[in-house]
Amino acid sequence: MKRVLLSVMLVLAAGFTFAQEKNVKEAKSIANGTSPDFNKAEQLIQEALNNPETKDNAETWDVAGFIQKRRSEKEMESAYLRKPYDTLQVYKSALNMCKYYFKCDELAQIPNEKGKIKNKYRKSNAAAILAERGNLINGGIQYFNMATSKSDAEAKEYNEKAMNFFATYIDIALQPMFEEQNLLKTDTVLPQIAYYASLAAMKNEDYANVAKYAPYAKDDKEVGKYAMEFISTALKAQGDTAKWITSLQEGVQKYPDHPFFFGHLIDYYSNNNKYDEAMAFADNMLAKDPNNTFYLYVKGYLYHNMKDYPKAIEFYTKTTDIDPNYAEAYSNLGLIYCLQAQDFSEKTTTDVNDPKYKEDQNTLKAFYEKARPCYEKARALKPDQKDLWLNGLYRVYYNLDMGPEFKEIEDMMPQ
Repeated sequence: MKRVLLSVMLVLAAGFTFAQEKNVKEAKSIANGTSPDFNKAEQLIQEALNNPETKDNAETWDVAGFIQKRRSEKEMESAYLRKPYDTLQVYKSALNMCKYYFKCDELAQIPNEKGKIKNKYRKSNAAAILAERGNLINGGIQYFNMATSKSDAEAKEYNEKAMNFFATYIDIALQPMFEEQNLLKTDTVLPQIAYYASLAAMKNEDYANVAKYAPYAKDDKEVGKYAMEFISTALKAQGDTAKWITSLQEGVQKYPDHPFFFGHLIDYYSNNNKYDEAMAFADNMLAKDPNNTFYLYVKGYLYHNMKDYPKAIEFYTKTTDIDPNYAEAYSNLGLIYCLQAQDFSEKTTTDVNDPKYKEDQNTLKAFYEKARPCYEKARALKPDQKDLWLNGLYRVYYNLDMGPEFKEIEDMMPQ
């Protein structure tokens, strides 16, 4: 009896396998027809892709890719004949085709029972993938642009779709089936696409994919500095301080003119009271570029935080001497003079009958007189950036008893 039941089970299993293999053949036949029902073909192949008897067969995935290839071809045929066609479907089919063909190639590379690899799919599938790479870019751009006009939740969904298109473009270069083409070196567009893949991932705070794709863009002359910026931001968000610091140091060396890396590195040193390291780093950069206003500004900033105000004034002034439009340096100069006034006021006499009272008040007023043109210059240079001058001028005009000027600023203060 047991032997009979086992025989029945084997027959049923063979029947299920045959049914799924039939689905694969029928799906291919439908897709290859003159008026294909792609929904039916996709339904049949999806059953085979999910069935344990056929999901590990390279042929199943090859047919799945073929259906997407044919679907794209039929849409483009309609476009050629000036009939209505679905552009997004063309892009989606390109994406799906690539992913199905990737899996097909992976399975076809598994040695048979004799230890031999017979991959009959690679050549034709590789050619089909290369032909569709442009549609991966177009699909990514389409969804990336659509995300800008969506609500936050929808924008996240569209950015993820855009990232998927751009990422698949990069993934092609990483596939063994394209090893001979060496696309990572020969494809000059790839770094730009890697940048957009990481940008879309950054918008969604998808730091794993930022870390995966941004490195392929870091050597690009146009976007490399931003790709490295994304890498640093991702590392910081993931809490990997050691790698974050290393990435900032690499960024400074690779893109010394991009202030992001140097500024964040100095902030880290400063916030953690590592002023000796920060100063050594700043000096090293200034040795390479003595007139770099950002480096000079940073050195002033370091002295500022160390409360070495004379040195801070020296370097902020050097910054404005070289670049008279450096609003932030003027703002910080004004702040230094106000801080000096504050420190001095704590030592002054409050007795109006004391002969020293008038002298102290004149000294105190002199600090605010020095601060005034600095804040006014910052305002003139960047009138929209009120954080650079509003509070400073409020304090200066008040202490200099400048009625009309103070009233104007007072009216601008947040309520």
